[in-house]
Amino acid sequence: MRILVTNDDGINAPGLQVVADIARALSDDVWIVAPDTNQSGASHSLTLHEPLRCLEVDKQTYSVKGTPTDCVIMGVRHILLNAPPDLILSGVNRGSNIAEDVTYSGTVAGAMEGSLLGFRAIAFSQSIDYARNESIHWNTARAYGPDIVRRLLDMDWNPSVLMNINFPPVAPDDVKGIMVTTQGKRDQSLLHIDERFDNWKQPYYWFNFERRRSNPVEGTDLWAIYNALISITPLTPNLTHLPALEKLGGVMNGSASAT
Repeated sequence: MRILVTNDDGINAPGLQVVADIARALSDDVWIVAPDTNQSGASHSLTLHEPLRCLEVDKQTYSVKGTPTDCVIMGVRHILLNAPPDLILSGVNRGSNIAEDVTYSGTVAGAMEGSLLGFRAIAFSQSIDYARNESIHWNTARAYGPDIVRRLLDMDWNPSVLMNINFPPVAPDDVKGIMVTTQGKRDQSLLHIDERFDNWKQPYYWFNFERRRSNPVEGTDLWAIYNALISITPLTPNLTHLPALEKLGGVMNGSASAT
């Protein structure tokens, strides 16, 4: 089995080594194509207005000056053009990608691009408990990742669906199980704008995310992570809201009139 690995934290991120370890527990044929710098928050962006630079930095390991989406496309359509991968793994992200995070996440986008290209793809993220100020429990993802991937590969899994896996911010022995979840929603706005001034008194801004616990619905990815469970959420790039589609059809279908 040939596995293509990417991430959004960059080629030197510790989580990339973790996902590479997960991949190598499954196969001897692992290829890494990752951004040369941190691309967190890049979402599913694509580089179109400047050239891509791709550098081989180690055996079967490439650094791309671009986004996770760029990396997956380079991996599939260029580096592995004549022998495409069987599976794409993205991560392991430093921090969770749950609830609204998935719309911003370059980690999820890397898996999404793989799904759009027709490959089974998985996004991995390791949650962090910022309140406890602990070291990141990378070994949790490393310990559970290979078996979860094996179990997913054994099922009839349509490549049009990507799997978003989040590991709770606890040591491997403290994980309480696995839960198949829906995408949650935080119950407050977490984004703040921090205004600062440079030496010429000109303003500049940082976006800040307040890290505050929500009160999530049971069965969501948020609830699972809060309860020390590994969350697996099947996602699809198709954003159509089917209940609204049906309602709109009853109102809008038919002849149109201009005013």
